[in-house]
Amino acid sequence: MKNSESLKKTSDFQRVYKKRKSKANKYLIMYIYKNDLNVNRIGISCSKKVGNSVVRHRMTRLIREAYRLHEEYFNIGLDMVVVVRPSAKDIGYHEMSSALMHLANLHHITCR
Repeated sequence: MKNSESLKKTSDFQRVYKKRKSKANKYLIMYIYKNDLNVNRIGISCSKKVGNSVVRHRMTRLIREAYRLHEEYFNIGLDMVVVVRPSAKDIGYHEMSSALMHLANLHHITCR
């Protein structure tokens, strides 16, 4: 991820959640907040309802890889939190990538 960092602090996640600008589809929920930085920061939340730790970590890896490969399409200066829904536990990379880009287009945060 060239122009991106991870959201790590709980306070950063809470700031994005409080803004309440969210869109959802069948597999994911995406919250967006504009930061004043020249980088995007992405955080991924996956609860125990999705599955055991192996499944949750797989979902996190799929989202990170989908974001990494499509990073040049995203606008700069955003904090994003992606929440995985339990219905996503059996999907593959292509469905996850499609779901992530669908939400980005709904938020109008893609530049192409």
